[in-house]
This record gives sequence, C-alpha cells and structure tokens, in this order.
Amino acid sequence: MDMADVTVIKQHLIDPEICIRCNTCEAICPVAAITHDSRNYVVDADKCNLCMDCISPCPTGSIDNWRTMPRTRAYSVTEQFGWDELPLELTADELAAAGVAADAAPAVEPVAPSLPAAASDDEPFQSAQYGATIAPWSAAHPYTNLYGAKAAEKSITATVTGNVRVTEMGKDYDTHHIVLDFGTMPFPVLEGQSIGIVPPGTDASGKAHHARQYSIASPRNGERRGYNNLSLTIKRVLEDHQGRPVRGVASNYMCDLNVGDKVQVIGPFGASFLMPNHPKSHIVMICTGTGSAPMRAMTEWRRRLRASGKFEGGKLMLFFGARTKEELPYFGPLQNLPKDFIDINFAFSRMPGAPKRYVQDLMRERAADLAALQADPNAYFYVCGLKAMEEGVVLALKEIAVQAGLDWDRISAELKRTGRLHLETY
Repeated sequence: MDMADVTVIKQHLIDPEICIRCNTCEAICPVAAITHDSRNYVVDADKCNLCMDCISPCPTGSIDNWRTMPRTRAYSVTEQFGWDELPLELTADELAAAGVAADAAPAVEPVAPSLPAAASDDEPFQSAQYGATIAPWSAAHPYTNLYGAKAAEKSITATVTGNVRVTEMGKDYDTHHIVLDFGTMPFPVLEGQSIGIVPPGTDASGKAHHARQYSIASPRNGERRGYNNLSLTIKRVLEDHQGRPVRGVASNYMCDLNVGDKVQVIGPFGASFLMPNHPKSHIVMICTGTGSAPMRAMTEWRRRLRASGKFEGGKLMLFFGARTKEELPYFGPLQNLPKDFIDINFAFSRMPGAPKRYVQDLMRERAADLAALQADPNAYFYVCGLKAMEEGVVLALKEIAVQAGLDWDRISAELKRTGRLHLETY
C-alpha cells in the first residue's frame, strides 16, 4: 500500500459516558452531521466539516473528543450507536498497519469558530447562526460538572422535600414542581443551569438508564431561601413530539416521587444560558410549557433582589405559551406578581372558541417595546421550550427589527456575539 495515498482525518466523536443527551449539539450543527437513537448521540464523519459550532454550547464537554483515523476506517454511525464508551486512540502500529505514515497529519484540522454569514430568506433556519454560546458579561460565575456521569466519578444523592402539581390538568399530563435538597453536600447553581437525574433500573437492553436533563426552576439561593436545595419543573411524558405513545422514563419516575425519596443527581451543567446581573439590565423571556423553568428562576431572583432594596433591576418581559391556561405551569402564582415588576403576555393555542395564538404573535403585538430592547445593549433575550418555536421567535424578532428601521444583520450578529440572545430548545 502506498502510504502517501492514505487520507488521515481528525474524526469528531461524542463520549457516551459523559453525554447527558440534551440535544444541544444536534440542534446547533449547521450541516446535520449529528444524530441520535434511544441511547447515543453520534457524528457522521462524511458530513462533519469540523466547524466547531457545537463545542462551546455542550454543557458537559462530551462533544470535545477526536480520534486520528484513516478515512477508510472512520467509525460509522452504526458503530457509534453501539458504544458504551469511546474507543482508544489507534496506536502507531495500528496506524502503520492501516497504511498511515508516521509523520502523516490529518487532512483537515479543527478550526476556531467564527460568526456565520447572515442567511438569506431562501436558506433553511439554523439556530446556530443566532443563539449565543457565551454568557452575558455580568453573569455570575457558574460551577459545572461537580458530579459526573462516568462510573469512576461520583453522583450526588438528593432528598425529595416537595412534589406539587402546578397545572390544573388531569393526572395523565400533569406538570410537577419538585424540590430536591442536598443536605450538607455542596451543589451551587445559577438560574439558567440544569442538572441530570439518573433514573433507577435498566432499559430494554438491560443497560443502566442515562441521565435526563432538567432546567433548574429556582434562584441561586435556593427554592427555600438560604437552604441547599433547588426545584425542577417536570411534565409527565406519555407521548413524543410527534404524538406517538411513549412513557417517559425519567419524567414519570420524578412525578411519582414522594417526600423523603432519594434521587441520584449529576451536574450542574450550563455556562451560557445565564442571566445578567448589572443594574438596570432588562430580561425578555420567551417560553412554552416546562421551558418556563429557567424563566421562573430568573424572575424569582429578580423579585428577591427587588424586595431587598439593594438592586435596581430593569424591565422584565415574559411571553408564555401553552395550549390552554390549565396546561400552563404556575398560572396562578404568575397572576399575583406586581404589574410594575414584570410584563406578562400569555399565548394560548387551543382555547375553545378562540383563535390560535402563539408567543411570536404576542411579540409582534409588542413590537415597539421589543424593537427598543433589541437596540438596547442592556437587554437580554432568552428562549426556552420546544424546538418548533425557535424559528418563529427569531423570525418575529427579525420582522420587528426591520419594521423599526434597524439593521437586522448587524443586530442579530451583535445579539449572538455579546451573549444577548439565548436559544435553549428540545
């Protein structure tokens, strides 16, 4: 074999032991190189162009793995689906046996990420073009990966101290507010971060369940102020996003917990979907369903700061969507927040006798306010909910900016570059 003819690549792989299956990488990949099955997230070597867009947003670092490989021996998607751990790097002898010269270098090396050019109206929507991967400049320092998913690392045990249904729906599709206490074990979190819950038992193949990711719904000083606890907003899952029947392993496990039960937790995760902390900073929150969890955390932290009289906050705006008010978590408590503290806008898409309304419809109705906030460097936008909402929200922001005479290409690039627009969907 002519060694000069062997193409060597730097193959991008995802560590299945660390990955918490949050879907961030697949959602952000601009070339659809990342896919998943019921167990693993994998990278197609034939599609991956090493753009590095997925590296920074990954909350665990599982995405940042590479192997020097002859292209002809690159690990296939099918092989990666079967992994429980990453394969070792090929040895020099193994590379030589495959025809790789000792001094051969990968044909393409990973490159630093750069801001993509603005998409035309004819190009498919790519969230990676708009969503920031850095935190606001005034965000508090986050702690991440204190407790890990690998067998060699240690999860932490939390105790359930509260489990309350926060929707008016029937038992099948109820949403729960669950409080976990960590006792004397340190578990510092910030608004916008998430944790992984490790369900007990095994899956259909007899393998231990992977951790499921949930956004934290409480502020940094605890659901109960001054305690080492946090809360989660969890909807019981009985069907997938396509409406097909499926029983969510972790969601049903969590919704059925009783006070006093013990739960295995890993994390915390997340270093970019964080709130600003400088005075007079504004926050625009756009969410659906359980995507309200980080918004509740941010709102409650600002409410506590306001009550202390030690912080002068800016405008808070909330655009909250659900099929009906009965399905909307925290509907009652939200009604009790002072109108001069938060500007709340509800969108219901399945109310009897009423037209369908989505969060982007409400945003257009508040175009004047949102245009001014887009132009204000102290305003930050957070989007959380189902993946399907992402494009509609961004297109609404674009339409609002254009109608106000703003340069959308400049504004959207600035929102991303300075950590002012965050997209976290699933």
